[in-house]
This record gives sequence, C-alpha cells and structure tokens, in this order.
Amino acid sequence: MNYELQSDPNYYSYLPYVGRPKIEWPNGARIAVWVAPNIEFYELNPPNNPQRKPWPRPYPDVLSYSHRDYGNRAGWQRMMAAMDEFGFRGSVSLNVALCEHHPEIIQVCADRGWEFYSHGIYNTRYTYGMSPEQERAIIQDSKKTIMKHTGQTLAGWLAPALSNNIWTMDLLAEEGLLYTCDLFHDDQPTPLHVKNGRLISVPYSLELNDTIAYNSNKSTPRYYAEMIKRQFDQLYKEGEQSGTVMCIPLHPYLVGQPHRIEAFSDALAYIAGHEKVWLATGREIAEHYYQHYFDAALSASLANVK
Repeated sequence: MNYELQSDPNYYSYLPYVGRPKIEWPNGARIAVWVAPNIEFYELNPPNNPQRKPWPRPYPDVLSYSHRDYGNRAGWQRMMAAMDEFGFRGSVSLNVALCEHHPEIIQVCADRGWEFYSHGIYNTRYTYGMSPEQERAIIQDSKKTIMKHTGQTLAGWLAPALSNNIWTMDLLAEEGLLYTCDLFHDDQPTPLHVKNGRLISVPYSLELNDTIAYNSNKSTPRYYAEMIKRQFDQLYKEGEQSGTVMCIPLHPYLVGQPHRIEAFSDALAYIAGHEKVWLATGREIAEHYYQHYFDAALSASLANVK
C-alpha cells in the first residue's frame, strides 16, 4: 500500500446536516446514547516506543501505574452498579490483554450483555511507527481474543491511547470491522472513504471523556455531571429533526472513585428519565445505520465531493 502524508487525509466528505438522510432510531427515539467504559491494562514497563513515553515520571512510575490499576480493582464495580441501576449497558473499549489478566471482569460484563470492542492489546503499546502488517496483526489478535473469551465478533475499534496511522481505517475495513471511534468530527454516524469494504465513524467524545474532564480540565464531579446533562439536552432537542448520537466515554479509575460516583449516577438517572431515548451499544448503532442509512448517506457524501 502506498500512503502519502496529506493536509487532508480524506477520511470522509463534508456533508452538512441539511444534505443528509433523516435518521430515525428504533421506537421513534430522538437520540442514541451509548456508554463506553475504557477497561484497560497499563504495563509498568512496556516495550519502548520512540514516539511516545508511556509514563510521565521516571521508571518505575508506580504512582501512575497503581492509580490506573484502581479501576480494575474497585472502580469498575461502582461504575457498573450505577449503570445497572438505570438500565445502561456498556460497550467496553477493551485492552484485549485484560482477558488474560482479569477474566473475572470480562465475565461479569459479558453476563450483562455488554459489547466488547478493541482498544488495542495494552494501552501502553502504541501503533505509532508500525507497518501496516504489524498493525493488522494487532487487529487480528483482537478479533481472536474477543471471540475466544466472549463469543463476540469484533465490530468496533478505538486505537490504543488514540494512536493511529494513515492506513488504519483501510485495515479496519479490510478486517471486517463495522465502526471506528477514532474520529471526533460529528454527532451522527458517518460513512468513511476506505479502499476496500466499508466502515463508519460512530460518534465518540473527547469533550465528555472523563479523562479530559478530570485530568485535563480539572472539572468537579458535579460539573462533569452537568456537562453530561447539557450535552444530552442539546442533542435530544436536535434529535427531533434527525436522530443524534451521544457517547459517554469512561475510565473506571476516574469515574469509579467514591467521591465521583454519586454525581455520575445522577446524570444517568437524568438521561434514563426521558422518553424517546435509545440506550444502545456501539454495535447496535452501527448495525441500524448500515441497514437503513449507509447507502443513501454514502451517495450523498460522494455527490458532495468537489
């Protein structure tokens, strides 16, 4: 494959709302809401990647390692209990090595009918600098591991630590995946331009990602809950005209802290208290879009290419 760096990678065409097919979600829902817990494993001493260091402090960064490990020890249980209470299933953004490290977490998620999609093997192993063959091997490993431990076919992808290469989307389509979460450009699914097969972007969110809210923006738990509610209110309103998608990306080591969980629960209760809301998984959103809107949206976007 020959790839050149470009100012515009041409992943998708510009198509404003006015030119898109009107989306209708199941049972007349205005908005599809999906929750994406990032259930991850961070290695204390991963292989070196010259383009990015895994830890901010000198090795061994026990502080950062153990803080993240909190999510796999305690945080995920609080997060899951809050989601259970208000009827939310998770679409697990999974470091697939966790299937070997903590199969008990995988089992309780699978028992609830949660989806598993891939967030790479470890969150400390980036795809920066890899060849297409090396990156394809990670995708194939993810497919096999998730099938082995959950019985699910792999539908979605979020690159480990959001590391990507210019050919990543083509590889995902060639390997039969349905959607990627690595593009943050829209509030509705989008057909992507790939060389072979098909692929869509399902809206994920950096703005509502608890890592950004808590670690970067230093939001309080109550303010984070208000952000979730305000995001929902606006997309719920717009969804009356054409269905929207809202994603809540989570990390159990952050949202699952004791002092944060109550505010998060309040936000879930607020969303669940509305009518015409589809509490979906990423796979369900993608499958519905492919069945009803993909062909028309792709035709409209291609017609809009200048």
